[in-house]
Amino acid sequence: MTSEIDIDRFARHLVLKEIGGPGQQALARTSIAIIGAGGLGAPAALYLAAAGIGTISLIDADTVSVDNLQRQIIYRTGQIGTAKAKTAARALRALNPGTRVKPVVKAIDGENAKRLLGKVDLVLDGCDNYETRYAVNAACLAKGKPLISGAVGRWDGQVSIFNARPDAPCYRCWVPQTPPDAETCERVGVVGALTGVIGSMMAMEAIKHICGAGQTLDGRIHLFDGLSMESRTVKLDKDPACPACAG
Repeated sequence: MTSEIDIDRFARHLVLKEIGGPGQQALARTSIAIIGAGGLGAPAALYLAAAGIGTISLIDADTVSVDNLQRQIIYRTGQIGTAKAKTAARALRALNPGTRVKPVVKAIDGENAKRLLGKVDLVLDGCDNYETRYAVNAACLAKGKPLISGAVGRWDGQVSIFNARPDAPCYRCWVPQTPPDAETCERVGVVGALTGVIGSMMAMEAIKHICGAGQTLDGRIHLFDGLSMESRTVKLDKDPACPACAG
Protein backbone atom coordinates (compact mmCIF):
# COMPACT_ATOMS: atom_id res chain seq x y z
CA MET A 1 0.00 0.00 0.00
CA THR A 2 2.53 2.58 -1.13
CA SER A 3 0.92 4.40 -4.05
CA GLU A 4 -2.05 6.69 -4.45
CA ILE A 5 -3.45 4.36 -7.11
CA ASP A 6 -3.49 1.49 -4.62
CA ILE A 7 -5.28 3.60 -2.03
CA ASP A 8 -7.89 4.64 -4.57
CA ARG A 9 -8.38 1.11 -5.92
CA PHE A 10 -8.83 -0.55 -2.53
CA ALA A 11 -10.53 2.33 -0.72
CA ARG A 12 -13.58 0.24 0.22
CA HIS A 13 -11.34 -2.43 1.75
CA LEU A 14 -9.23 0.05 3.66
CA VAL A 15 -12.17 1.41 5.64
CA LEU A 16 -13.17 -2.08 6.80
CA LYS A 17 -11.73 -2.74 10.25
CA GLU A 18 -11.43 -6.45 9.41
CA ILE A 19 -9.17 -5.68 6.42
CA GLY A 20 -7.67 -2.18 6.50
CA GLY A 21 -4.07 -1.60 5.50
CA PRO A 22 -2.63 -4.75 7.14
CA GLY A 23 -5.24 -6.98 5.51
CA GLN A 24 -4.72 -5.41 2.11
CA GLN A 25 -0.99 -5.96 2.42
CA ALA A 26 -1.65 -9.60 3.40
CA LEU A 27 -3.77 -10.05 0.26
CA ALA A 28 -0.96 -8.58 -1.85
CA ARG A 29 1.56 -11.02 -0.34
CA THR A 30 -0.61 -14.08 -0.97
CA SER A 31 -0.19 -16.58 -3.79
CA ILE A 32 -3.18 -18.75 -4.63
CA ALA A 33 -3.96 -21.52 -7.09
CA ILE A 34 -7.41 -21.92 -8.60
CA ILE A 35 -8.27 -25.35 -9.98
CA GLY A 36 -10.64 -24.88 -12.89
CA ALA A 37 -11.29 -21.58 -14.69
CA GLY A 38 -14.95 -22.45 -15.20
CA GLY A 39 -18.25 -21.80 -13.45
CA LEU A 40 -16.76 -21.57 -9.93
CA GLY A 41 -13.14 -20.74 -10.58
CA ALA A 42 -13.80 -17.82 -12.93
CA PRO A 43 -15.96 -15.68 -10.60
CA ALA A 44 -13.69 -16.52 -7.67
CA ALA A 45 -10.67 -15.45 -9.72
CA LEU A 46 -12.29 -12.18 -10.80
CA TYR A 47 -13.17 -11.18 -7.24
CA LEU A 48 -9.77 -12.22 -5.88
CA ALA A 49 -7.90 -10.30 -8.57
CA ALA A 50 -10.13 -7.30 -7.85
CA ALA A 51 -9.36 -7.73 -4.13
CA GLY A 52 -5.63 -7.38 -4.76
CA ILE A 53 -4.31 -10.93 -4.41
CA GLY A 54 -0.61 -10.90 -5.24
CA THR A 55 -0.37 -13.96 -7.49
CA ILE A 56 -3.06 -16.17 -9.00
CA SER A 57 -2.27 -19.42 -10.80
CA LEU A 58 -5.15 -20.56 -13.01
CA ILE A 59 -4.97 -24.30 -13.69
CA ASP A 60 -7.23 -25.61 -16.44
CA ALA A 61 -6.60 -27.74 -19.52
CA ASP A 62 -9.96 -27.01 -21.19
CA THR A 63 -10.93 -24.67 -23.99
CA VAL A 64 -13.96 -22.40 -24.09
CA SER A 65 -17.05 -24.05 -25.62
CA VAL A 66 -20.41 -22.55 -26.50
CA ASP A 67 -22.23 -24.37 -23.67
CA ASN A 68 -19.87 -22.75 -21.14
CA LEU A 69 -21.23 -19.29 -21.89
CA GLN A 70 -24.51 -19.91 -20.02
CA ARG A 71 -22.62 -19.64 -16.70
CA GLN A 72 -18.92 -18.85 -17.31
CA ILE A 73 -19.40 -15.15 -17.92
CA ILE A 74 -15.69 -14.30 -17.92
CA TYR A 75 -15.67 -15.55 -21.55
CA ARG A 76 -17.17 -14.14 -24.75
CA THR A 77 -18.63 -15.78 -27.85
CA GLY A 78 -15.63 -14.74 -29.91
CA GLN A 79 -13.32 -16.63 -27.53
CA ILE A 80 -14.81 -20.07 -28.20
CA GLY A 81 -11.99 -22.54 -28.80
CA THR A 82 -9.38 -20.60 -26.82
CA ALA A 83 -7.61 -21.97 -23.75
CA LYS A 84 -9.61 -21.08 -20.66
CA ALA A 85 -6.58 -20.48 -18.44
CA LYS A 86 -4.96 -18.05 -20.87
CA THR A 87 -8.19 -16.27 -21.81
CA ALA A 88 -9.26 -15.86 -18.19
CA ALA A 89 -5.75 -14.65 -17.28
CA ARG A 90 -6.08 -11.81 -19.79
CA ALA A 91 -9.38 -10.78 -18.20
CA LEU A 92 -7.85 -10.75 -14.71
CA ARG A 93 -4.88 -8.67 -15.85
CA ALA A 94 -7.24 -6.19 -17.49
CA LEU A 95 -9.22 -5.96 -14.26
CA ASN A 96 -6.19 -5.48 -12.01
CA PRO A 97 -2.73 -5.15 -13.59
CA GLY A 98 -1.23 -5.31 -10.10
CA THR A 99 -2.13 -8.98 -9.69
CA ARG A 100 0.34 -11.39 -11.24
CA VAL A 101 -1.59 -14.08 -13.13
CA LYS A 102 -0.02 -17.35 -14.25
CA PRO A 103 -2.11 -19.51 -16.61
CA VAL A 104 -1.35 -23.22 -16.43
CA VAL A 105 -2.87 -25.10 -19.37
CA LYS A 106 -2.65 -28.54 -17.79
CA ALA A 107 -4.98 -31.06 -16.21
CA ILE A 108 -4.14 -31.51 -12.54
CA ASP A 109 -3.88 -35.09 -11.31
CA GLY A 110 -2.21 -37.30 -8.76
CA GLU A 111 1.09 -37.13 -10.63
CA ASN A 112 1.52 -33.36 -10.82
CA ALA A 113 -0.69 -31.91 -8.06
CA LYS A 114 2.05 -31.63 -5.44
CA ARG A 115 4.35 -29.84 -7.87
CA LEU A 116 1.69 -27.45 -9.13
CA LEU A 117 0.39 -26.58 -5.66
CA GLY A 118 3.55 -26.80 -3.59
CA LYS A 119 4.56 -23.12 -3.71
CA VAL A 120 1.21 -21.38 -3.23
CA ASP A 121 -0.30 -20.23 0.06
CA LEU A 122 -3.92 -21.21 -0.59
CA VAL A 123 -5.80 -23.47 -3.01
CA LEU A 124 -9.32 -23.04 -4.39
CA ASP A 125 -10.83 -26.10 -6.04
CA GLY A 126 -13.73 -25.50 -8.40
CA CYS A 127 -13.39 -28.64 -10.51
CA ASP A 128 -16.35 -30.89 -11.30
CA ASN A 129 -15.04 -34.43 -10.84
CA TYR A 130 -14.10 -36.50 -7.81
CA GLU A 131 -10.82 -37.84 -9.17
CA THR A 132 -9.41 -34.33 -9.41
CA ARG A 133 -10.89 -33.30 -6.05
CA TYR A 134 -9.19 -36.26 -4.39
CA ALA A 135 -5.86 -35.50 -6.06
CA VAL A 136 -6.03 -31.86 -4.98
CA ASN A 137 -7.04 -32.84 -1.43
CA ALA A 138 -4.13 -35.29 -1.17
CA ALA A 139 -1.64 -32.69 -2.43
CA CYS A 140 -2.92 -30.06 -0.02
CA LEU A 141 -2.60 -32.51 2.88
CA ALA A 142 0.92 -33.46 1.84
CA LYS A 143 2.04 -29.85 1.44
CA GLY A 144 0.07 -28.40 4.36
CA LYS A 145 -1.95 -26.06 2.14
CA PRO A 146 -5.41 -24.82 3.15
CA LEU A 147 -8.06 -25.81 0.61
CA ILE A 148 -11.30 -24.03 -0.23
CA SER A 149 -13.63 -26.43 -2.01
CA GLY A 150 -16.80 -25.56 -3.90
CA ALA A 151 -19.33 -27.62 -5.84
CA VAL A 152 -22.62 -27.03 -7.66
CA GLY A 153 -25.36 -29.01 -9.36
CA ARG A 154 -28.90 -28.24 -10.44
CA TRP A 155 -29.93 -25.46 -7.98
CA ASP A 156 -27.69 -26.53 -5.07
CA GLY A 157 -24.19 -25.56 -4.03
CA GLN A 158 -21.71 -26.02 -1.22
CA VAL A 159 -18.46 -24.50 -0.02
CA SER A 160 -15.99 -25.36 2.75
CA ILE A 161 -12.43 -24.84 3.97
CA PHE A 162 -10.10 -27.70 4.86
CA ASN A 163 -7.05 -26.40 6.73
CA ALA A 164 -4.71 -29.43 6.49
CA ARG A 165 -4.07 -29.49 10.24
CA PRO A 166 -3.53 -32.90 11.88
CA ASP A 167 -6.70 -32.48 13.97
CA ALA A 168 -8.85 -31.06 11.15
CA PRO A 169 -11.12 -32.86 8.68
CA CYS A 170 -10.19 -33.04 5.00
CA TYR A 171 -12.36 -33.26 1.90
CA ARG A 172 -12.44 -37.08 2.03
CA CYS A 173 -13.77 -36.98 5.59
CA TRP A 174 -16.84 -35.47 3.87
CA VAL A 175 -16.82 -37.66 0.72
CA PRO A 176 -14.60 -40.69 1.43
CA GLN A 177 -15.38 -42.51 -1.84
CA THR A 178 -16.78 -41.48 -5.19
CA PRO A 179 -20.56 -41.85 -4.88
CA PRO A 180 -21.95 -44.60 -7.15
CA ASP A 181 -24.48 -42.08 -8.47
CA ALA A 182 -21.97 -39.24 -8.80
CA GLU A 183 -23.46 -36.33 -10.70
CA THR A 184 -21.86 -33.68 -12.90
CA CYS A 185 -23.25 -30.44 -14.27
CA GLU A 186 -23.13 -32.00 -17.72
CA ARG A 187 -25.46 -34.81 -16.57
CA VAL A 188 -27.88 -32.98 -14.29
CA GLY A 189 -27.54 -29.34 -15.35
CA VAL A 190 -26.92 -26.21 -13.30
CA VAL A 191 -28.57 -22.80 -13.23
CA GLY A 192 -25.91 -20.36 -14.40
CA ALA A 193 -26.29 -17.78 -11.64
CA LEU A 194 -25.63 -20.43 -8.97
CA THR A 195 -22.00 -20.73 -10.05
CA GLY A 196 -21.58 -17.01 -9.42
CA VAL A 197 -23.08 -17.36 -5.94
CA ILE A 198 -20.84 -20.24 -4.87
CA GLY A 199 -17.75 -18.90 -6.65
CA SER A 200 -18.22 -15.59 -4.84
CA MET A 201 -18.56 -17.44 -1.53
CA MET A 202 -15.25 -19.17 -2.25
CA ALA A 203 -13.60 -15.80 -2.86
CA MET A 204 -15.17 -14.41 0.33
CA GLU A 205 -13.81 -17.30 2.38
CA ALA A 206 -10.36 -16.81 0.83
CA ILE A 207 -10.33 -13.12 1.77
CA LYS A 208 -11.51 -13.89 5.31
CA HIS A 209 -8.89 -16.62 5.69
CA ILE A 210 -6.06 -14.39 4.48
CA CYS A 211 -7.10 -11.36 6.54
CA GLY A 212 -8.13 -13.26 9.66
CA ALA A 213 -11.60 -11.76 9.40
CA GLY A 214 -14.68 -13.21 11.04
CA GLN A 215 -15.37 -16.93 11.25
CA THR A 216 -14.43 -18.96 8.21
CA LEU A 217 -15.94 -22.28 7.18
CA ASP A 218 -12.96 -24.15 8.59
CA GLY A 219 -14.31 -27.57 9.58
CA ARG A 220 -17.81 -26.73 8.35
CA ILE A 221 -19.78 -27.20 5.13
CA HIS A 222 -22.10 -24.42 3.94
CA LEU A 223 -25.00 -25.78 1.89
CA PHE A 224 -27.08 -23.46 -0.32
CA ASP A 225 -30.44 -24.27 -1.94
CA GLY A 226 -31.16 -21.82 -4.74
CA LEU A 227 -34.75 -22.93 -5.24
CA SER A 228 -35.82 -22.18 -1.67
CA MET A 229 -33.11 -19.56 -1.02
CA GLU A 230 -32.30 -21.37 2.21
CA SER A 231 -28.85 -22.12 3.60
CA ARG A 232 -27.51 -24.23 6.40
CA THR A 233 -24.04 -24.84 7.76
CA VAL A 234 -23.08 -28.22 9.20
CA LYS A 235 -20.08 -29.13 11.31
CA LEU A 236 -17.68 -31.67 9.86
CA ASP A 237 -15.58 -33.82 12.19
CA LYS A 238 -12.36 -35.55 11.30
CA ASP A 239 -13.06 -39.15 10.28
CA PRO A 240 -10.71 -41.58 12.09
CA ALA A 241 -11.18 -43.97 9.16
CA CYS A 242 -10.63 -41.37 6.42
CA PRO A 243 -8.72 -42.87 3.47
CA ALA A 244 -6.74 -39.64 3.05
CA CYS A 245 -5.93 -38.19 6.47
CA ALA A 246 -6.45 -40.94 9.06
CA GLY A 247 -3.41 -41.82 11.10
